[in-house]
Amino acid sequence: MEGEKGACNSGMHLKVSDHFPHFGEETPLVGNKGSGTIFLSHCNLKCVYCQNYRISQDGEGTTTTPGQVADMMIKLQESGCHNINLVSPTQYTPQLIEALDYAIAEGLHIPLVWNSGGYESVDTLKLLSGIVDVYLPDIKYGSNEAGQRYSNAPGYFDVCKDALFEMYSQVGDLKMKRGIAYRGMIIRHLVLPNNCAASENVLPFLASMSKNSYVNIMGQYRPYADAFKFEELKRCPTRYEISKVHKIARTLGLVRGFQKTWSSNLCH
Repeated sequence: MEGEKGACNSGMHLKVSDHFPHFGEETPLVGNKGSGTIFLSHCNLKCVYCQNYRISQDGEGTTTTPGQVADMMIKLQESGCHNINLVSPTQYTPQLIEALDYAIAEGLHIPLVWNSGGYESVDTLKLLSGIVDVYLPDIKYGSNEAGQRYSNAPGYFDVCKDALFEMYSQVGDLKMKRGIAYRGMIIRHLVLPNNCAASENVLPFLASMSKNSYVNIMGQYRPYADAFKFEELKRCPTRYEISKVHKIARTLGLVRGFQKTWSSNLCH
């Protein structure tokens, strides 16, 4: 409100990069009409390999009012989208709630998806209780050291665990009607080369939260942005590295959400 900027580098005014029906998200979000995705500019993380770094770190986008964002939501609903999917919303939480107020008054009724990097304040999440229908967090690393090194996020793993517990307490396991998510959590974990994500710590935590967790173990890492400055991140994960993470998940009883076509996303 006073013009100060934090790690996200956002100001008090919303910035939106784009909005459209997205067909590249998880199947329970996409259905046959797409997920109504709104890409917010900036991010509270600084992942060195971010494939959307021009939006998340360079801040590409257009200054937009809450009323205009509300109009986007209504248009996405009118186009048939199954949900409103807010990507990197954390730094604009108050403005987005204001936009929702306008949109609901205009008839918005489809589920709201909070699509974030998992590095969330529990106090803020508590304010979102009863507002967010589906949480879509990343859990990027199983160690605080990796979070600091690759995302400039102090205490990432500890913060993320507390955040996911709060999300789960609000919405529980993923629930669907006719294959479309209407409430719950979808959790993403990106496999990094050389086990930089410490996946062996991530998956037991998710299993301890719920064996019914819907976990998307992703194998599409590519060395974007500043990844080439880190020797250990200069390549894609191998088939063996990804299958090893899948095996850990299956051993723990985590079987919901696996991408059936993950092998097609690998570098060869």
